[in-house]
Amino acid sequence: MKRRNFIKQIGVASTLTMVGGLTLPSFRGKQRHITILHTNDTHSQIEPFKPTHHRNPNQGGVARRATLIEQIRTQNKNTLLLDAGDIFQGTPYFNYFGGALEFKLMSMLKYDVATIGNHDFDNAIDGLYKQLPNAKFDFVSANYNFENTVLDTHVKPYQIIVKDGIKIGIFGLGIELDGLVSKKMYKETGYLDPIEITQDITNKLKNEEKCDLIICLSHLGYYYKNNPDKISDLNLAKITKNIDLIIGGHTHTFLPKPTIVKNIDGKNILVNQVGAYGINLGRIDFYFDEQNNKTAKGTTILV
Repeated sequence: MKRRNFIKQIGVASTLTMVGGLTLPSFRGKQRHITILHTNDTHSQIEPFKPTHHRNPNQGGVARRATLIEQIRTQNKNTLLLDAGDIFQGTPYFNYFGGALEFKLMSMLKYDVATIGNHDFDNAIDGLYKQLPNAKFDFVSANYNFENTVLDTHVKPYQIIVKDGIKIGIFGLGIELDGLVSKKMYKETGYLDPIEITQDITNKLKNEEKCDLIICLSHLGYYYKNNPDKISDLNLAKITKNIDLIIGGHTHTFLPKPTIVKNIDGKNILVNQVGAYGINLGRIDFYFDEQNNKTAKGTTILV
C-alpha cells in the first residue's frame, strides 16, 4: 500500500539548547512550559540492579522511576511521559508474565504514548495484542502497516495531546523487522519507508493538525558508525523537517544531554536517547512565548 494512502486511511541538567535560534532569556511576558519525560529499551527491568552488578550497581527500578516522575509532575502539571520501544524481553518477569507486568506498571506510572520496538514482538504479534488491555496508554507507529494483522486499528500512526493550550503531535517509527525478527513473529506487518512516512506525517501534523510541537518516538537507532548511510535518528533529523524532538531507542545509546541537529531547513532539532534498562530518565523542557516561539533545555537523570 502506498504511504500516502496508508496515512490517509489510518489518519482516521544541564545545558540550554536552542530550537529555532532563540535563547531562553529572549522571552518576554507569559511563558508556557511543557516537560517531556522519556524512557527507551527498558527490557522488562522491573527491579533495580543489584549493588554487586558489574556495570549498573544499584541503578534503575520502576519504583524509583515512579518517584522521580511524580516529583517532576508536582513541579509541572503539563508533563508528558513517553517510551521509545523495546518494553519487553530481558528478565524472567517477561518470560513468566508475557509482558502483562510491564504494561500494568507503565499504566500505573501514567505513560501517555509509546512506540513499538523489535523485541516487543518476542511473544509474536499475538502475544503483544494479548497484553494490550493491560496498557492504559496509546501506541503509535506510522511506518508499520498492521492492516492485515490483529493489531489493525489498535496502533495509531500518531497521537495529539493538548497541554496548557499547546498542541503536541507524537508519531512513531519502527526499525525494519525483516532480518531482525522472524517473519512468524510479526506475520503480515508491513514496513513503510520511515523517511517518506516522516515527510508525509509531519506535514500533516504541522499544516493540517496545526501542532505547536512535533515529537517522533523512534526505534530506528541513534546512529550506525559501521553503516553511516543506514536510516537512523541522526540521519532522519538531517533530511526531514517539522520535527522538534526525536526520542530514540534500539541502539542503547547513553546521551548525557540531547544532540542538536540541523534539519533540511537549517533549523535546530533535538535528538535524545537514554541508554537502556530504565537506568536513566530523559527530561526535555520546552518553553513557549506568547507567539508560540519555543526554546528547550534537556538533561538525563540517573535513576
